Amino acid sequence: MPRTSVLSGLVRRPLRALIRAWVRVRLTEPSPASLVLSSTATTVYVLPHPALSDRLLLESLCASRGLPEAARSPDAPALRRIIALPGRRQQGQAPFLDSLAWLHAHPQQDIELLPVSVFWGRAPGKRFGVWSLLTADDWKLTGRLRRALAVLVHGRSVEVHFGAPLSLRALLDTRPDALTNRKVARLLRVHFRRQRIRVLGPDLSHRRTLIDGVVASPAVRQAISETARAEGRPPVRVKARARRYGHEIASNMSYPVLRLLDGLLERLWTRLYDGVDVHGLDAVKALAGDHTLVYVPCHRSHIDYLLLSYVLFHEGLMPPHIAAGRNLDMPLIGPLLRRGGAFFLRRSFKGNRLYRAVFHEYLDRLLSRGHSLEYFIEGGRSRSGRLLAPRPGMLAMTLRSHALGVTHRGQPGRLAFIPVAIGYERILESDSYQAELAGKPKRRETPLGLLGVLTRLRQPFGRVSVTIGTPLPLSPFLDAETPEWRQSDDERWQQRAVPKLGEALSQRINAAVPLNAVNLVALVLLATSHRAIERELLERQLGLLVDLARSAPPGLSAAQLPAGSPGEWIAHAEALGFIERRSQALGELILASPSQAGLLSWYRNNVLHHFALAGLVAFAFRNNARFSEEELHALLAPGWPVLAHELHIAPTRDLAAALSATLERLAEEGLLERDSPTNEAEDAGEGPRRWRRPSARLATREQLHLLGRLVQPSLERGYLLLASLLRLPSASLTREQLAEQSGRLAERLALLSGLDAPEFFDRRLFEGLVESLETDGWVWRDDAGRLGYGPALTATAEHIHTLFDPTLRHRLRQLAAPAPTND
Repeated sequence: MPRTSVLSGLVRRPLRALIRAWVRVRLTEPSPASLVLSSTATTVYVLPHPALSDRLLLESLCASRGLPEAARSPDAPALRRIIALPGRRQQGQAPFLDSLAWLHAHPQQDIELLPVSVFWGRAPGKRFGVWSLLTADDWKLTGRLRRALAVLVHGRSVEVHFGAPLSLRALLDTRPDALTNRKVARLLRVHFRRQRIRVLGPDLSHRRTLIDGVVASPAVRQAISETARAEGRPPVRVKARARRYGHEIASNMSYPVLRLLDGLLERLWTRLYDGVDVHGLDAVKALAGDHTLVYVPCHRSHIDYLLLSYVLFHEGLMPPHIAAGRNLDMPLIGPLLRRGGAFFLRRSFKGNRLYRAVFHEYLDRLLSRGHSLEYFIEGGRSRSGRLLAPRPGMLAMTLRSHALGVTHRGQPGRLAFIPVAIGYERILESDSYQAELAGKPKRRETPLGLLGVLTRLRQPFGRVSVTIGTPLPLSPFLDAETPEWRQSDDERWQQRAVPKLGEALSQRINAAVPLNAVNLVALVLLATSHRAIERELLERQLGLLVDLARSAPPGLSAAQLPAGSPGEWIAHAEALGFIERRSQALGELILASPSQAGLLSWYRNNVLHHFALAGLVAFAFRNNARFSEEELHALLAPGWPVLAHELHIAPTRDLAAALSATLERLAEEGLLERDSPTNEAEDAGEGPRRWRRPSARLATREQLHLLGRLVQPSLERGYLLLASLLRLPSASLTREQLAEQSGRLAERLALLSGLDAPEFFDRRLFEGLVESLETDGWVWRDDAGRLGYGPALTATAEHIHTLFDPTLRHRLRQLAAPAPTND
């Protein structure tokens, strides 16, 4: 045996023992059991660069996880089972020539190349201090001393990522083996680079260098010059202000802080929640290597910031740079968030051209360099539990940067929005939300206030779910909605594209919102008249809702469903403090106190949209015993787009088909019946099908009634708004006046009905309704800003009135009638 082999064996044995004893692989992506490897081909592992630690770890991992052996096989002793791509000093080497020669000698066999990336700790390419500089994997090649320290320091935080197997024989052609070797190496280098981008993110500049570049950019220099002239100040002083703005805005992502937050958050989630469920992340991983990702989560809680970054970091993806309100840049908390990736922005840029230019340039540099971002298109946390209307600011800046990159900088334009739905069974801010909806002012965030959360860690908060919606690649979306964006420097196309983009993202977020025990119980219990229900009926209705969600027409819902049974969901909601049980001689009752009902409304509003169409159909049968499908379509079609816009539901391409499927599904559940034919055409199956509500089964009629009550508040708001508009001549009210009057009527209806639900008369809901009517062409604004309408709206409103039973219709008309005058 050669002397070098003996020495190599002497060195490898203690190192292999060290790695087996010390190293723990935190993440293997994908899991070895899910790898699809050929049973006939020989597996050869490929590493991105030579590293003995990586090789020994791979050998150990293969032995312990049931993967093909990484050592040389006795059947093919000349074939290396681990190949490392040559480093910069080894560019003359051809690592695959031996494998190609083996294929030529064995024409009936194949070699499957399996790329393997090993990360000893994870740090973006930026200097974060001595320890991380010496040890954590980044974009710089690792020396022997640094790798030895990495094994010691980060041996408990190792990630191994496998790529897709690559058939070497499939790459053979008539070219010389030397050219084939270069082709294979090039393909693998592209894969390894994408993998590093996915895990580490693009290379980061030092924060000071980035801010200097922002201030020196043409756009900011122009803003400095114009501001100096407008204010009569020296340009040097204005430039110093621009630099202060840069420091106020820019994040300072720090690997040690990311590791610290990872450990702290893992302990926090363990204390706070029963578990964190993650769904749909494979779609993100498929895009992360060659797309700039913009995460757009719903904004339910301050926990959202931390939860998504934690999930991404744990799943082997680089946490994004997060847009946070300047109100969070407070002592202690602000610096920690900034080093965790947060960059801060003011609520408004109005009247500050210089700040706007600095922020635009900073955001543009992040996007153009491929850094992932996260921001909340709602602008703030939802106090009502509904998804708020999207704000245009960050979306418009993202579109502008993307268009400049594609049309002026020659960038490929691979940017994708990632909708994220976060579902809580109990939130930390529930009490403060109820207080704010009741009219109390929002309390300013302070370090003591946020740290006060720690006093509530012993309370139960259930589970939390993070669900990825359908990604939205930006360039194809713009090509479909505003095709001129690639050729036009006129920004008017952005004014059309931004609202469409915001609505499309809102619809994808809402489609992914998960169902859980609390929001299901809230849907049923709040649909009762007095927030009380028999346990047996509650269980049946919970089962009905889950069955409807499972079989919803395509595009209306893609909700994750809870595990367990209706009885277990009721017990879970009780354990979280949302409901009470009361024994009674005729059977157990489930109740909610007024304060519990107020809390439950937030969770109901999270998921109400999943049952909007089924609820609308059920509501139509509340006051009408039977319908043909044509009659039902004629009644519901005018109002459905408005309801869908309010609840951010994707537009139904064929409402008639969706209604037909919903009717069939309700009939399967026993809530509706096929009506008897009224003529020969219907009897032969040629005419429109007719449906009726059950006449004899009281239990199913009660379930149909509860299902219809889900949408009743939304329909009542629409009725009050139309009544407020139509009681006056066209062009009498402005948009703001109509929303204000309708909100007051809704508040009066809530008080008269004993309804303790401040979100029912939320003015923003009425503003959204007016916007929907404008979008669909029912109303329009004249030059003075007053809303006009035509006979079509009047006729449609009269037709829709038949949805409501006479008693409710009379009550709503009384509320909307003008007050009598005293002459």
